[in-house]
Amino acid sequence: MGRRARGRRLQQQQPRPEGAEDGAEGGGKRSDAGWEGGYPEIVKENKLFEHYYQELKIVPEGEWDQFMQALREPLPATLRITGYKSHAKEILHCLKNKYFKELEDLEVDGQKVEVPQPLSWYPEELAWHTNLSRKILRKSPQLERFHQFLVSETESGNISRQEAVSMIPPLLLNVQPHHKILDMCAAPGSKTTQLIEMLHADMSVPFPEGFVIANDVDNKRCYLLVHQAKRLSSPCIMVVNHDASSIPRLTIDVDGRKEVLFYDRVLCDVPCSGDGTMRKNIDVWKKWTTLNSLQLHGLQLRIATRGAEQLAEGGRMVYSTCSLNPIEDEAVIASLLEKSEGALELADVSAELPGLKWMPGVTQWKVMTRDGQWFADWADVPHSRHTQIRPTMFPPKDPEKLRAMHLERCLRILPHHQNTGGFFVAVLVKKSSMPWNKRQPKVQGKSSETREATQLSPATCAEGKPMDTMEPESQLTTGTGDSEITQTPDNLENNENKKDGVCGPPPSKKMKLFGFKEDPFVFIPEDDPLFPPIEKFYALDPSFPRMNLLTRTTEGKKRQLYMVSKELRNVLLNNSERMKVINTGIKVWCRNNSGEEFDCAFRLAQEGIYTLYPFINSRIITISMEDVKTLLTQENPFFRKLSNETYSQAKDLAKGSVVLKYEPDSANPDALQCPIVLCGWRGKASIRTFVPKNERLHYLRMMGLEVSGEKKKEGLALTSDSTATPELPEDGLGEELRAEEAGLPEATPGCNPTAPDTPR
Repeated sequence: MGRRARGRRLQQQQPRPEGAEDGAEGGGKRSDAGWEGGYPEIVKENKLFEHYYQELKIVPEGEWDQFMQALREPLPATLRITGYKSHAKEILHCLKNKYFKELEDLEVDGQKVEVPQPLSWYPEELAWHTNLSRKILRKSPQLERFHQFLVSETESGNISRQEAVSMIPPLLLNVQPHHKILDMCAAPGSKTTQLIEMLHADMSVPFPEGFVIANDVDNKRCYLLVHQAKRLSSPCIMVVNHDASSIPRLTIDVDGRKEVLFYDRVLCDVPCSGDGTMRKNIDVWKKWTTLNSLQLHGLQLRIATRGAEQLAEGGRMVYSTCSLNPIEDEAVIASLLEKSEGALELADVSAELPGLKWMPGVTQWKVMTRDGQWFADWADVPHSRHTQIRPTMFPPKDPEKLRAMHLERCLRILPHHQNTGGFFVAVLVKKSSMPWNKRQPKVQGKSSETREATQLSPATCAEGKPMDTMEPESQLTTGTGDSEITQTPDNLENNENKKDGVCGPPPSKKMKLFGFKEDPFVFIPEDDPLFPPIEKFYALDPSFPRMNLLTRTTEGKKRQLYMVSKELRNVLLNNSERMKVINTGIKVWCRNNSGEEFDCAFRLAQEGIYTLYPFINSRIITISMEDVKTLLTQENPFFRKLSNETYSQAKDLAKGSVVLKYEPDSANPDALQCPIVLCGWRGKASIRTFVPKNERLHYLRMMGLEVSGEKKKEGLALTSDSTATPELPEDGLGEELRAEEAGLPEATPGCNPTAPDTPR
């Protein structure tokens, strides 16, 4: 088995403890432990672990006992408020003034519940920690409302149950909305969602210039990543499935020239031995050995190197592990800096997260074998150990070179300093091209006319091998390509699909595909007859980027229409032969079979309404807060149940899909202070909303209402903080609906009008 194959196998088989820290949505076998203390039957002792770290002196003098005691304590539960800024502020207000107040002076099983406290270093009080374990939250009747709130808001994407230290790398990336970001080992995706949020910092901009390409080597975990990303409904995220250590270099079209895609930000959160996660992954206590770090070091270095190669000059890369071991931490960084020959340097980020306690990186360390034998220098390692121990695992011998690296700028977070897990972070800035990428490009780029009709050669992905790591980075400035970006007559036939905007998966004979085979991404051509009726029905603005519309089928009726940003469209059209895309785009329209009766075959989908709304100029109904409550708690409220203002707007509209918009009233501070956009259906005598259940509950909670019981046939049982609202009565809609409400859309597969929009 070759080195690369061994690395891939290690990456797939090695548990990624940082996945569990990414919250209860992790889905793997460690997800149950991520919110709970762990497994009490496992003895939290490992003499070799203690001997190893005492010898390395990573813990300050006199703090060893506190360090070990903290490792044996359960990890506190932490949560992060996600979503767009205005909604985040409403959730924070709801948490602080309602749910946290209910926890004051509360005792559960004889233990006093600590009121959650904000993480001092996380901006705007959007991250909190508490001593509540997952088990107590699930089983305590006193905490039922709080637990239901957490579950529902997590499912709808407004809260992430994520370990505190896991939140640090995205913050240190310092992402701006125009940045192109590569997340190399992204699953299960809590860090990815943080990155998406940063792109959408300005809610009024539906298509930020930047995007996130989130990669993971494990095909199944990619779908978990899709689920996490879907909760944020962004057109700027693409999930791909590759070995991070050899992820393909992509190209984009810039003013008719093919140029290499370099990323402004790279998140390199690598697979690791995970001894910083002992507080929640209790089995690490008995399984810990130095062999894990020795086996992973090479893979970590290859992933970090590949990330640095794809980083733009002036860009920032964050390397992180949930391991305390210098072999996986400083040794990887030192080796990367040494071979970069000055192209990379460690950034001083000591002032970027005020309130965060951390230890500077170490500059001296030794290597220990599985059986406890120490080596301080590569020259001392016997030949028989050379396959297990490598020269890159040792600190540089030259004192001047070591000083110039500034390894003390690395951050090591110790569990006892702020009651967290253990973690390591290094922030690298790229000053120039990597030394092996500085040779001149071999082939000049072709004319833009040729490129429009051609596509990347599928031969470049033969055997699943990526582009050679010795590609010239200078292509970005010269606008020229190498041999992989040129065309030959043999593959022009394969490129005909590009004219039609079809981005299929890589050809199976040329690339080994693992897991599910994905449908192709087909961009809607300009002359497609399905678009004009949509454009007319919704009076779409001339600025609407229709070229960014796509479907997932080349045959039959188009049932779902998705949208991506123009930047991701560029990536898709220029790289379909070299990357395996799992998912991208958000659903904006959904076909209903009887839609032709209503002048438009497609209804709006709630998933993409916040992206689509700025371009819609008709069929918008402005509603009051009381209307929002009525529409979200009743299945098909008749016009007479809505305000006169709403009725006057709806009565003259033709039947079909509508936008329901709530604008906050700043003069009424007690009312909901964030805008709400809902998808609805204007029937013959009523209006129905098409909003997923969890999203309904979210908006109702933000308005001070709680769902206290199961959903009834025609309504929801609600209670209010101020006055109890009785269970909504049934209003005899049955027979009347059948007679009056013939205007409802007919159900189609994947587009049930009585069910919420579910992600694909």
